[in-house]
Amino acid sequence: MAEKKESLLGGFKAFLMRGNVIDLAVAVVIGAAFTNIVNSVVKGIINPLVGAFGTKDLEGYSSCLKDPCKIVNGEMQGIQIQWGLVLSAVLSFVITAAVVYFLMVLPMAKILAKRAAHDRAKEGVQETLEVSELEVLKEIRDHLVSQRGPSSGSPAGSST
Repeated sequence: MAEKKESLLGGFKAFLMRGNVIDLAVAVVIGAAFTNIVNSVVKGIINPLVGAFGTKDLEGYSSCLKDPCKIVNGEMQGIQIQWGLVLSAVLSFVITAAVVYFLMVLPMAKILAKRAAHDRAKEGVQETLEVSELEVLKEIRDHLVSQRGPSSGSPAGSST
């Protein structure tokens, strides 16, 4: 029974210590912190800028489907569509996607492209070396054959 617990705990420890699990955990934590930054930028800068052209913050924009949209006794009368909240969320998404693309995906793609080009160049050099070695061996063979002289096609020492 104790062996099963050790192997179970050992397997769990091995799972946690894999590189990709730790990388994923770090990515989730950084992503959550980054989301807070983007939301703060949208709420603190973009919404007031949009509000400067209108009458209020972006999140305050709404429309009424069924008039009147008034709060009576703490209860909303009418049906209110808060499209400003949706627009704010869309802006947050677009900003997040742009930052991730321009600061993470694009540079990483360039690095990977350079690495792939370097690897291809290395493979080309390796193939050239292999071909060069083959050529050198052929030259050595040809030189040895020429030193021996023309071969008669029959073994040495046999007379006809």
